[in-house]
Amino acid sequence: MKKRFADLIAGSGPRYGTWSQFASAEVVDVLAATGFNFTIIDTEHGFFGLETGENLIRACDAGGLVPLLRVPKNEAYMIMKALDAGAAGIVVPKIMNEADVVAAVDAARYQPDGNRGACPCTRASDHLTLDWRGFAAKANRETGVIPLIETPEGVADFARIVRVPGILAVLFGPFDLSVAMGHQGNFTHPDVIGALEGMAREAAAAGVPVIMPVFSPALDQAKAQIDRWREKGIRLFTVGTDKLLLADYCRRYLEGLR
Repeated sequence: MKKRFADLIAGSGPRYGTWSQFASAEVVDVLAATGFNFTIIDTEHGFFGLETGENLIRACDAGGLVPLLRVPKNEAYMIMKALDAGAAGIVVPKIMNEADVVAAVDAARYQPDGNRGACPCTRASDHLTLDWRGFAAKANRETGVIPLIETPEGVADFARIVRVPGILAVLFGPFDLSVAMGHQGNFTHPDVIGALEGMAREAAAAGVPVIMPVFSPALDQAKAQIDRWREKGIRLFTVGTDKLLLADYCRRYLEGLR
């Protein structure tokens, strides 16, 4: 069953996802079977293209996961093709300012709300089986972009970024932000936490959901981070990546045998 972003934010309580960096629909099946709510299909850092990404979206639809997809770059044709493949939302990396978001939203929405390329025979439109007008209007309402804020420039312009009409949510990038701020992967540095907390307050004021990545391999540390961010009003979290979760399990299992 195809799920949309609205399904993710319906109700109350936390929602958990991860990042799909394996080029494997079967791994997505496992994520669905074990209870994840969504995944972000990573065509920026994952070593696969959109053809594979489309198959991972199919696996999400079959398993009841909300399929989000990170494009490699803020390019109109990349956003269009990912939406045509059936992604429920597009994570756009390296958003630096309001103009970047305006361009991404324009690429994600059909006329009269934007300039997304129109083709009726795509997976998203069920291959010519839907009324075009109804589909286009529904797509403009239900799908869209999720700006990824991972630079000091994005933090500085966040008050405008988060108020651009047409975004589904905002995604914070603590690791990249820590590197860009000179703290080299220390995403718990006070400067990084301060920037994230400031953006979280701004997003809450704008009424825009936040997706917060949590990468700590230790479960108690991850839970403590999630609890702290939930107190700030955040309830959408990615935990690790498919690769990190597998690596952590293998490491702990082997350590227990030795």
